[in-house]
Amino acid sequence: MARVDVIMPQMGESIAEGTLSRWLKKVGDEVKRDEPIFEISTDKVDAEIPAPSAGVLAEILVTEGQTVPVQTVVARLETEKGAGVSATSAPAPAAGAGDGNSRASTSAPAGGGPPPKTESTAPSATSSHPPVAGTTAKAAPPNSLEERLRARSSPLVRKMAAEHGIEIAALQGTGIAGRVTKRDLLGYLEAGAARPGAGQRFAPSMHAPAGVEQQGPVPEPWPGDVVEPMSVMRQRISEHMVMSRRTSAHVTSFMEIDFTRVARLRAKHRARFEAENGQKLTYMPFILKSVVEGLKAYPVMNASVARNSVIYRKQYNIGVAVALDWGLIVPIIKQADELSLVGLTKALNDLAARARAKKLDPREVQDGTFTITNPGVFGSLMGTPIISQPQVAILGIGTIEKRPKVVTGADGEDTIAIRTCSFFSISFDHRIIDGAVADQFLAHVKRGIESFPEQGF
Repeated sequence: MARVDVIMPQMGESIAEGTLSRWLKKVGDEVKRDEPIFEISTDKVDAEIPAPSAGVLAEILVTEGQTVPVQTVVARLETEKGAGVSATSAPAPAAGAGDGNSRASTSAPAGGGPPPKTESTAPSATSSHPPVAGTTAKAAPPNSLEERLRARSSPLVRKMAAEHGIEIAALQGTGIAGRVTKRDLLGYLEAGAARPGAGQRFAPSMHAPAGVEQQGPVPEPWPGDVVEPMSVMRQRISEHMVMSRRTSAHVTSFMEIDFTRVARLRAKHRARFEAENGQKLTYMPFILKSVVEGLKAYPVMNASVARNSVIYRKQYNIGVAVALDWGLIVPIIKQADELSLVGLTKALNDLAARARAKKLDPREVQDGTFTITNPGVFGSLMGTPIISQPQVAILGIGTIEKRPKVVTGADGEDTIAIRTCSFFSISFDHRIIDGAVADQFLAHVKRGIESFPEQGF
């Protein structure tokens, strides 16, 4: 009879901590080896974590909502059924508080289920901020865990520090191993430790104020309102969207694209394609093929901005947004230029299925060079999506539907015809992409779709 520790895994080289978002088992439950036992959220991906061995869940040491370093023991298993189970095991305190975007929830139940919603009985005043760190950190050994954790603060904190010329590793934070949180950095700046604009790398943006903290009065709940904390994924999306609007000069162009030829090719070959490959054939692989050709023709669309330099990516790693019941995630199709229509279809379907099942590896949502989002599946005609940093463009796909269009026949006469069409939008970073280039890129994609070769099958 022995106890087995269940630890917070390291979901990628750059990830130093994880948030335990939900327990899938409760104390006393029997678990099988490799059976999912809890869910975690990192700044890259949500995932289900399997049990390291068969047994009974004897102790839960980290509650839902807590953020702890990798390798932290979050639970213990008894390797023999019913042996030594402690149904009253009290959750241990988190090893360290998360940043301002990942707070531990001391009221979350240890046995599973979503965080509790609270119903307001009367308006309550907002609480004051806790003390923040305003001093520099003691010197840590080079490349120590403490120094690496501190330097791996959230993307928003790193962005804010860069704007003010502050070295994160030089500050003493209140997070794990001295990790600097957004609140620490704001307190440091408010204390006058950094001159405004000193070492500023980016010009201020009109899109949003620094950080994602609400500006102006914070609304209070009214009697009967339901107050529900943001999920970790929702907080991460919030951070990234605000940071992107502050970073890039967003501009959006639109074009209408005729899918009639692709629709006919798809109808003609769909049964054979799906029988041979066991994969559902959608419009997206056709779009991906045309997008990759467009990126090759206009390399700046597949680039990143590094201060006053432009990095032209030679890999074509295309992210395709997947809507989940609990948020949004963007798996990456690596080396998309090397895949056939069949390969693209298999990659798309596999990544989307594993994203919904929380089976993605963090590396599968990293290193994208261009993103496609498809709100058209919900009926949206068009939109202005926000760029996924550090990329410089994102393509939005509107609903693909039949519409009456004016078509010029071979004899020059105009007629009304039924065509399958969609509005495409391209949001681009005007710092390095001119409107003419973005429109030329979109026109290239349009031509690729409207003249898609049949031998592509």
